[in-house]
Amino acid sequence: MTTEKIFDEALKNILSEDEILKDEPMKHHTTFRVGGPAEYYLRPKKEQVAEVLRLCLTYQKEYLIIGNGSNLLVSDKGISGVVIEIGKQMDEITVDGTTIYAQAGAMLSKTAHAALEAGLTGMEFAAGIPGCVGGAVVMNAGAYGGEMKDILKSVTVLTADGQEKELTPGELDMSYRHSSITEEHYMVLGVTIALEAGSQEQIRAKMEELKEKRVEKQPLEYPSAGSTFKRPEGYFAGKLIMDAGLRGFQVGGAAVSEKHCGFVINKEKATASDVYRLIQEVQQEVYRQFGVKLETEVKMVGDFR
Repeated sequence: MTTEKIFDEALKNILSEDEILKDEPMKHHTTFRVGGPAEYYLRPKKEQVAEVLRLCLTYQKEYLIIGNGSNLLVSDKGISGVVIEIGKQMDEITVDGTTIYAQAGAMLSKTAHAALEAGLTGMEFAAGIPGCVGGAVVMNAGAYGGEMKDILKSVTVLTADGQEKELTPGELDMSYRHSSITEEHYMVLGVTIALEAGSQEQIRAKMEELKEKRVEKQPLEYPSAGSTFKRPEGYFAGKLIMDAGLRGFQVGGAAVSEKHCGFVINKEKATASDVYRLIQEVQQEVYRQFGVKLETEVKMVGDFR
């Protein structure tokens, strides 16, 4: 029996058939709606995660952990190895006084609305971010002046050798769109969020206000990964791109949004290569004109050559 067959059989001893997908198109699992096939696409429950990780290490299978796929650009060639989805199988949310425990697969929007229902303030900024809690912690997601590190009490992670740890934002070196989670090969299992009691009416009003801003300023009608670029120190990425004359600039089916130049959108059945080439051209032109290097918020996965 080949190593591949042995790995397949070992997987079946841990996961059910519907939790194991092979050659699964990643365009179904990213908000850009692009990306080639994943060799293995797995959907473990919380109690299965450590076993799946151990199996990947035993058989030297590279693995990628994803949530809602809202910050990923996967190449058209796809992903060799294993993609582990932390999603609906791990999306429990529990409110206890002024704290919320949310599993990594819980959507940020759903968690923020649980805070609203409990009359807890501090998480309004996250209500419109289209990701899950785990991914939001990994990149310290933020919007409208708020960041995940501001509201996190602790993060429960699984180490590469299968140990559970509870760590603080400080221990995870959380800063602007960064944490040490990827570098340390941790997997987020859940978070404890510390909020304050507030007026449900005021919390709802703040969420509505931020929602209106999003609808007005962001190209929500197109597939995208949200803000494509990090904010360069002293500048705004969207303004630099607009000032470089790139508003509406298009490569294949990918385009710089005319509504908000900080967004690259899948306008007309784009491929991942279209998106990748567009991002590169935007970076080159902004650097040529202004000497500013734009770094992507979006994580590139796979071979784009």
